Amino acid sequence: MTDLQHFAPSIPSGFRTLLDARAPDEAMGGRGVSGDVWLRALPRVLAELAHRWGLVADGPVWHGVCAIVVPCHRDGEPVVLKVSWPHVEARLEHLALRDWDGQGAVRLTAADPAHWALLLEPLAHDRDLTSIGLLEACEEIGGLFRQLDRPASPQYDRLSSQTDRWIAQCRKGSTLVPRRLTEQAVAMMTDLRQDCDGRLIHQDLHFENVLAAERAPWLAIDPKPLSGEWAFAVAPVLWNRWDEAAASYSLRTHLRLRVGLVAEAAGIDESRALAWSFVRLVCNAVWEAAESEPDQHLLSVFVAAAKAMLE
Repeated sequence: MTDLQHFAPSIPSGFRTLLDARAPDEAMGGRGVSGDVWLRALPRVLAELAHRWGLVADGPVWHGVCAIVVPCHRDGEPVVLKVSWPHVEARLEHLALRDWDGQGAVRLTAADPAHWALLLEPLAHDRDLTSIGLLEACEEIGGLFRQLDRPASPQYDRLSSQTDRWIAQCRKGSTLVPRRLTEQAVAMMTDLRQDCDGRLIHQDLHFENVLAAERAPWLAIDPKPLSGEWAFAVAPVLWNRWDEAAASYSLRTHLRLRVGLVAEAAGIDESRALAWSFVRLVCNAVWEAAESEPDQHLLSVFVAAAKAMLE
């Protein structure tokens, strides 16, 4: 039995700041919990998980936007404990990792969905795809698309169903987003949604969600799984590593090159990747504009990148 006194990871202050004032995720349908309430329960949850899985913390704690990650040992072997604040995008993370079974993604050792907890293989958390050249990084992401590609089981949300809400939001529009963009996004979605479901995709596979590993050069982490098509998953490579895009001679040429490299490496239709990327960028702009205090820089990034996807 693990001595729980030896499992006392400190919760980083930066993580507390991120979560403390966060309201429950509305998409959870009343099953969500506010960040401050979740943080108060987190030490007890970590201790319970350590007891159940026989964990001893042995390294500095790190975190993302919604999850805390604790390096541990179990029976002398290194493992990583990840516990997420409950939000709808992480609801089926454990299922996707089980379906991928370590092929192209971090390997799942155990899961406790009730506590939003995962026990994972250790990866090099300080080395992601921002550490290599941009063009090579895009090719690596396209290669991961191929490795991760497989049929999606029925429990995953379908991309075609998601577009109902997105079309309604784009039709409502915003004064901060050009109307011609929202109208074109609606027209594109109406067409694209006709045949877009069926593959298990990672819809947030960007440069920082790919880490170096010992058993493979790169592995995907933090899946936001969806039953869709891989052309939909290209868009995050556009708004990440934005400084390099902004410094390019031609934003349109630069961003379309990113799409082309991912599409070629993945073996997917570049025209559909461009279309879905346009749609996602416009939807992101509409959602950002609806915030009580929109991030003007982020809004300009989404609009500029969306325009670059058009002929």
